[in-house]
Amino acid sequence: MAQQPNQHHATFESIKQHDENGNEFWPARQLAKVLEYSEYRHFLPVLERAREACRNSGQAVEDHFEDILEMVEIGSGARRELPNVRLSRYACYLVVQNGDPSKPVIANGQTYFALQTRRQELADDKKFAQLSEDEKRLAIRNELAEHNKQLAAAAKDSGVETPLDYAIFQDHGYKGLYGGLANKDIHTRKGLKKSQKILDHMGSTELAANLFRATQTEEKLRRDEVKNKSQANKTHFDVGRKVRQTIDELGGTMPENLPTPETSIKQVESAQKKLNKSGSNTHGSPKENH
Repeated sequence: MAQQPNQHHATFESIKQHDENGNEFWPARQLAKVLEYSEYRHFLPVLERAREACRNSGQAVEDHFEDILEMVEIGSGARRELPNVRLSRYACYLVVQNGDPSKPVIANGQTYFALQTRRQELADDKKFAQLSEDEKRLAIRNELAEHNKQLAAAAKDSGVETPLDYAIFQDHGYKGLYGGLANKDIHTRKGLKKSQKILDHMGSTELAANLFRATQTEEKLRRDEVKNKSQANKTHFDVGRKVRQTIDELGGTMPENLPTPETSIKQVESAQKKLNKSGSNTHGSPKENH
């Protein structure tokens, strides 16, 4: 049984093609056959669900699903154009995740992709572990900024429309994660000036907790199809509280008790830019500036 994901891997990789620029892609019609759909038309709903999942993840659908027309032989030397889709590796992953799990080949594919994703996460973790604390802060803060945009979009779809609505929505997430403390309370606790943002004055551990809060809330709002702002606020609070509970169960320090770094993210960013510029000038080539 343990070998089945590898068997799927071999089949999946064997239909991979490359475009004129050397970019890998998988033709949807061939993938449908690998995934044991008797007819391509039965595969189309799965393809559409995968597109929707891509859209909901904030990715550009056209970067992963390219509609094309291709000439195929239909017998006796005759040829005609048929619609097909060039799929990226990520698109294939979404197709498999949205396929029929009762099919053994789909279940095996899901296992394969889960293993591949975990391997990538471990590789990234290794690189991440080698960063300094300030580099970790900067990396997580940048990622959080991106996820906050996606969270804002999900919240808007859930009825959180005005800037005031969004501020209240964000406060619910903070209150869940920080044991009842709102943005303003955390701001005061950190001893920040009015113009300073709390996210710019967090260490990597605190930022990571907030990143988890944001990503899980966005997913839950979309998954549960939340359609009113009071339910959206409750969802954000509940997710924040669940993250707090997890930190407690792991024996971690509550976010409000974590130390506030002496330097802000803006200062870290500025220092890094100066360092990069200095390194570039010293070595005489940007290529050597790592």
